[in-house]
Amino acid sequence: MFPANVLDVLLPAVVRDQARADHERWQRHNPDARPWIRTTVWQVPVRWFVLFRDEEREYAAADGEGGEPVLRYRTPMVEARRRLARGLRTLRESAAQGPLTEGLVDVGRWLEEFHPRSLVELDYGGLVHALSAEQLAGDRSAADVAEGLAALGTGDSEGAGEAYARLAERWRAVRDRQFTN
Repeated sequence: MFPANVLDVLLPAVVRDQARADHERWQRHNPDARPWIRTTVWQVPVRWFVLFRDEEREYAAADGEGGEPVLRYRTPMVEARRRLARGLRTLRESAAQGPLTEGLVDVGRWLEEFHPRSLVELDYGGLVHALSAEQLAGDRSAADVAEGLAALGTGDSEGAGEAYARLAERWRAVRDRQFTN
């Protein structure tokens, strides 16, 4: 945060107070409103990848001229909902109930708030600055999730385990960076 004297120059107290009052009034009139943006720190939850196919992945390396790296997925809402429903069905039929299933139910409820013609985007945001170009280029998390679910759907627990192990190791290495200095 900024020191008080700097903050007062950048954004005077009267403006901050008015913005706070406006936001509180909006919240009173919209008590059920929820954020449409979900964020996490140092990871992308596995359940989010269920919504996407590897072909929807967009990766652009830093261009060396100030252009930032980008890694994101985009898909139509109808596809995201369809994939989520299939993923849930696969998990429930394979008796793989647990945190992933519960997380998918939560994501499904969140998706219900959007118009059916919306787009869903998963953007790595600032995380691209914590990973090497090789890590970003090699990150195929959506493909690993799809492969794992497909294996579960055919009863191939070994294949599902291998896909999950790749995914878990990739994201464990990313999360571990949170605690380095």
